[in-house]
Amino acid sequence: MGKYLIKRIIHGIISVLIVVFLVMLLFLQSFRATIIPTIAVPVVLLGTLGVLLAFGYSINTLTLFAMVLAIGLLVDDAIVVVENVERVIQEEHIDPVTATEKSMDQISSSLIGIGVVLSAVFLPMAFMGGSTGVIYRQFSVTIVTAMTLSVLVALILTPSLCASLLREHSQGAQQGFFGWFNRMFTRNQNRYTRGVHGIVLRGGRLMLIYVLLVGGLVVVYKQLPTSFLPSEDQGSVMVMLQMPPNATLEQTKTQLNEVSDYVLNDEKDTTDSFMFVAGFGMGGIAENTGMGFVKLKDYEERTEPGIRQRFSGILDGQLIAAIPPAIISLGMTNGFTLELQDRGGVGHDALRETGQKFLSAAFANPTIAYVRLTGMDDITQFNIKLDNAKATSMGLTLASVNSDVSAYLGGSYVNDFVHNERVKKVFIKGDSNVRQNPEDLNRIKFRNDKGEMVPFNAIFSTNWSYGPAVLQRYNAMPALEFQGEPKPGIASGLAMAAMEEEVRKLGNDFGMEWTGLSYQEKMAGSQTTMLYALSVLVVFLALAALYESWTIPFAVLLVIPLGILGAVLGTWGRGLTNDVYFQVGILAVMGLSSKNAILIVEFARNLEAEGRSLVSATVEACRIRLRPILMTSLAFGLGVLPMMSASGAGAASQHAVGTAVFWGTVCATVLGIFFIPTFFVVVCGSTRRISLYLRRKFRRFR
Repeated sequence: MGKYLIKRIIHGIISVLIVVFLVMLLFLQSFRATIIPTIAVPVVLLGTLGVLLAFGYSINTLTLFAMVLAIGLLVDDAIVVVENVERVIQEEHIDPVTATEKSMDQISSSLIGIGVVLSAVFLPMAFMGGSTGVIYRQFSVTIVTAMTLSVLVALILTPSLCASLLREHSQGAQQGFFGWFNRMFTRNQNRYTRGVHGIVLRGGRLMLIYVLLVGGLVVVYKQLPTSFLPSEDQGSVMVMLQMPPNATLEQTKTQLNEVSDYVLNDEKDTTDSFMFVAGFGMGGIAENTGMGFVKLKDYEERTEPGIRQRFSGILDGQLIAAIPPAIISLGMTNGFTLELQDRGGVGHDALRETGQKFLSAAFANPTIAYVRLTGMDDITQFNIKLDNAKATSMGLTLASVNSDVSAYLGGSYVNDFVHNERVKKVFIKGDSNVRQNPEDLNRIKFRNDKGEMVPFNAIFSTNWSYGPAVLQRYNAMPALEFQGEPKPGIASGLAMAAMEEEVRKLGNDFGMEWTGLSYQEKMAGSQTTMLYALSVLVVFLALAALYESWTIPFAVLLVIPLGILGAVLGTWGRGLTNDVYFQVGILAVMGLSSKNAILIVEFARNLEAEGRSLVSATVEACRIRLRPILMTSLAFGLGVLPMMSASGAGAASQHAVGTAVFWGTVCATVLGIFFIPTFFVVVCGSTRRISLYLRRKFRRFR
C-alpha cells in the first residue's frame, strides 16, 4: 500500500505543476513569463529534499503531502514577482531590467513578510509533543524549508530570470480567448474597485457581518466531529480468534484451518498471502486463542473491496477482522481502545460482571459498530499446593521439589552440545502420555537427602477452581481492556464520547483511561487550540517586528477566521472530521489568508506614504493586487483538487487535507478581497483617531 500511495501522491504533484502552469499562462498570457515560476519549483523542491535528508526524514506520505501543499505556496512568491514586473512593463513602458529593479523595490518587503508569516504559521507545529508532534514535525520542516527557499529564489533567481526573459509588449491580447479574458477581467476589476470603495466607506456594517461570520464559525466548529487519523486501507487485515474457555489447541487449529480454506478459495482474488498462529492472541498465550495476518493484493488488482464482512458468523468461536492502526506501534488495531479500571477495590468478580454490563450497553449504543474484551476469559484451573512442612520433614528441599515438578510438566534446559557443526540445546520433559490427566501426577517421585523416593501425593494437594487466566492492570489498577470501532460514518470522537458516558453510568467505583490511538487522539484534541493560538501569536509578533506597527498585524490577522470558516464548512458538508490532517489544512489556509492580506496592506501602506488618503490608497492597492491574489489562490486551490478527489488507498487522508485547503482557499479569497481593505481602513482609522484623542487629552492634562 505504501508504494501505491506514494506513486499516487507523486502523480498528484505532477498534476499540481500542470495546473499551476495553466493558471499562470491564463493570467500572464506569455510563455516567457509562465516558465519563470515553473523553473522555481524544481529548484525549491531539490533544496527541500536536501534539508529533509539532513534531518534524517524519508520520502513518505507525510512529507509528500507537505510537498503538494508547498508547491501551491512556493509558486506564489515567483508569481508575485513576475506579475508585478509584467505590470510595471505594461503600465510604464520601460525595459525589463529597469522594470525588474523598480518592481523589487515595491514588493521585496511583501515577499519577506509572506515568507515570515507562512513560516511562522507552521513553525510551532515542530514543537508539539507526542505522536501528533511526529506528524506535525514532518509537515512543518518540509513546508518551512520550502517557503524559506522560495523567498530566497524569489529575491535572487526570479528577478534575474525576469530581466533576462521578459520582453516589452502591448497591453494584453485583444483577440481570441485571451482578448475575451482580458476584457472580462478588466470589466470585473473595475466593478470590484468601485465595490471596495463603497464598502470601506461603510466599514461598520461589514464589521458587523464579520462578527456574525465568526460567531457562525464557532458554532459550526463545535459541531464538527473529531478523530485522530482517518481510517485507511493498510493493505492488510489482522484476524483475531477467541474460542470458548477451556477449548483445546486442536479445536483452535481446526477453526483457523477453516479460515485458511476460506481465504484460499473464496478470497483468492483479494488475498495475496496469509499467516495464522494458534495459541497466541492479543490477550495473551492460551490454547483457545489465535491470530493471523492476511496480506491483500494491491488496491488496483483487487476484485473485492475487503474481507472483513466475510468472517462474521462462519465459526464456532468469536473471530474479528480488524484494520491495523494508521500509525504502527500505536495500539494493535484501528478504532478505540479503553481500559476499564477498578478504582474502588471491588475485586475481580465484580469487575468482570461490570465489564459484561458495559459490553452489553456498548453494543446497544447506536454509534458503536462492535466492542470486544481483549483479555482472556476466566477458565477452569487446576491448582497444585506444596506442603512445605511435610516436604522439609521428609528430607526434601523446596528448590529441588519445585525444579523437578517444573521439569516434569513444563520442561527444563540442561546444556548444549555440538552436532554437525551446529550448537543444539538439550531439554528434559515428561512424556506427553504420562502428564495428560491429574492422576498422572502421582507417578512423580522425589529423592530425599537419604536417597529414598517420596511420592507426589505425600507432599502435594490438588484442587479445581475457576479464575482469571491473565490478571490485567493499567496504571497499577485492576483493569479490563476493550477495543471497538464506531459505525461507518460515525467519527471516532463521537464513539469515544459515547463510551465515556457509558462508563460514567457504572458508578464511582469504576473509571477508565484511553490508550493507544485513542490516547493520542485525546492528546491531539487538547493541543489543537494551543497550536492555533501559538501560530497566530507568532504571526502577530513577526508582522509587528517586520512593519514596526501594532495595527497592521491586526488588519492582517482578522482575515484568518474567514479562511478557517471555509475549511470548516467544507469539511462539515462533506461529512469529514476534525483530525490531524484537517488541522494541517487549517494552518495552510491561515498562511494563505495572511498572504493575501499582506499583498493588499503592503501596497496600501506604500501608496499612503506617497501622499494618498487612506481610502484612496487602499482601493488602488486592491485594484493593483487583485490579479496576483486570484492567480496565487487559483494555483493553490486547484492544485489540491487531485487530493480532494482522490480514490483508492490513502484517499481518506488526502480528502481531509484537500477539502480543508480547497474550501478554505475559496472562502479566504472570495470574502478576503472585500474584507481585507475594510479591516485595514477600520483598524488604521480607528487607531489614528484613538491616538489623536489621547494626544489631545494628554496636552490638556499637561
